[in-house]
Amino acid sequence: MSPVREKVPTGRVRVSAALQAATMLLPARYNYSAYSVLAGPADAPPTEDRPYTVRMRRLARRRPVLTVLITLFAFAFESTFFGWLIASIEIPDRRLDPLLYGGAIGMIVATATIELFRLVNVVTLCLATLWARDPVPVVPDTTLRVAFLTTIVPGKEPVAMVEQTLRAARNVRYGGTYEVWLLDEGDDADVKAMCERLGVRHFSRRGIEKFNTPAGAFKAKTKHGNYNSWVDVHGDDYDVFVSVDPDHVPLPNFCERLLGYFRDPDVGFVVGPQIYGNYDNLVTRWAESQQYLFHSLLQRAGNRRGIAMLVGTNNAVRIKALQSIGGLQDSITEDMATSLALHAARNPATGRNWRSVYTPDVLAVGEGPSSWTDYFTQQHRWSRGTDEVVLRTFARTARRLGPGRALHYGLLMSYYPLTALAWLLGAVNAFCYLVLGAQGVHVPQEVWLMLYIDAAFFQIGLYVFNRRHNTSPHEEAGSSGLTGMVASTLSTPIYVSSFVGALLRRKAGFVVTPKGDSTSPDRLATFAPGLRWAVFFVAMLVVAELTGHVDNAMFMWPALNLLICLTPPALWFVLRRRRRPEESEA
Repeated sequence: MSPVREKVPTGRVRVSAALQAATMLLPARYNYSAYSVLAGPADAPPTEDRPYTVRMRRLARRRPVLTVLITLFAFAFESTFFGWLIASIEIPDRRLDPLLYGGAIGMIVATATIELFRLVNVVTLCLATLWARDPVPVVPDTTLRVAFLTTIVPGKEPVAMVEQTLRAARNVRYGGTYEVWLLDEGDDADVKAMCERLGVRHFSRRGIEKFNTPAGAFKAKTKHGNYNSWVDVHGDDYDVFVSVDPDHVPLPNFCERLLGYFRDPDVGFVVGPQIYGNYDNLVTRWAESQQYLFHSLLQRAGNRRGIAMLVGTNNAVRIKALQSIGGLQDSITEDMATSLALHAARNPATGRNWRSVYTPDVLAVGEGPSSWTDYFTQQHRWSRGTDEVVLRTFARTARRLGPGRALHYGLLMSYYPLTALAWLLGAVNAFCYLVLGAQGVHVPQEVWLMLYIDAAFFQIGLYVFNRRHNTSPHEEAGSSGLTGMVASTLSTPIYVSSFVGALLRRKAGFVVTPKGDSTSPDRLATFAPGLRWAVFFVAMLVVAELTGHVDNAMFMWPALNLLICLTPPALWFVLRRRRRPEESEA
């Protein structure tokens, strides 16, 4: 459990005691108020004779030489290793048995492709390091009419939890028109009574056929359908809506730090980092650490071209921009799909592409998954939604994005599908050798090991170097982020299942991540994707022993994957056994 960091990092602005006192709804041991102003002090309103555009600061302005050097070394070592590997490839003799010849070719292609994927990941990290920017805040225009939105699915999300969010929303400061709305999927009597008691406006699409369609903008039982229904009825009464997920508590300066960027007429939405306040169990801690790279670096890299990705947990959206693309997009990851659609569209008023802004300011603190079941459900939804966009819509959207924006989004979305493909290709590699006895790439093991370790060292070094940009108030300053890397690795079987499902076009619906007391219990079935792969790898290792296809280097891949598959259920089993004596004493 991380203590409050006493020293606010360079560039972070201390805030008044009043703001800190207003965050009583949040865990007191973390200095959230200091992290709500990471982007620095707000500029004064621009003068009328100069049109306003969002200003950006380079993150690399601090330690610029070291940043460039470590980035170049990471790229140079990885590209050198990849080039050496390709140059070392020898095509096998065609006189081989056709099965062995085909297996050898398959192993060569798989090995080269896996290393190409790793090179893509390194290039993504290098470019993000150089591109990362923070926006310069500006005082908001109080003539904007603002609606605060959050949702509830009665029965799946505790009413008490949503009430806490609404109470915090009522305390958000803004000098203009500001009204709080709850979008209720169930039109529940208790929920309506709560809204009346709190002075919150209530909306429900329940029972309205137009707003409950099988697919599209108003798809039933989806978040995007709920929001789009509200926009259709009430959107013209406001200029911007700010929103959080129902488990996220907004800080009092939520509007003050988000709305100023809308002085730029081409800004379609503003988004902040996702932070988990229930930082009291292993799964939640690992889940938040896993998000470091996306929220602390990749999103900031999107600021260079004004193409940060929309994240549904906390954001501000210009309603006219959303209406110009037909609302939030129909996808199980509606925020990412909406980002692509918006950035590919133009602002009718200016003729320029819509832009977005990512602020590192921590302005809402939510509840993360606290069980393996809920964590894997979340990872499945995110990866499956990304895979579907990559496979079905990105190619035609990329043309309207332009080369630079398309490159950024292509690299950003490549992680899930490339991770899944690398796992599948590794399984093919292991099968070809351990079962068929085929031989793939022949290289000196000492040279391979030396180049591989050097490349991996600089890749991890660049990852750790960028940890100084971490936006999480929970993780210790100077921490390595190792748990986040571990969490990503342990989720690989889930990413494989998601990718295969997207490839085969299996149906996948939006699942609300349970919150509070509704947390899903873990059971053996939770780990089914990994356990199925574990059986596969064990079977291969047994066959290899029986057939004599034994090699220490080739054993490493299935053995490592077996460890990945079995670690989550092993952790669950150990922690469950530890909890039993505590529960019996209570």
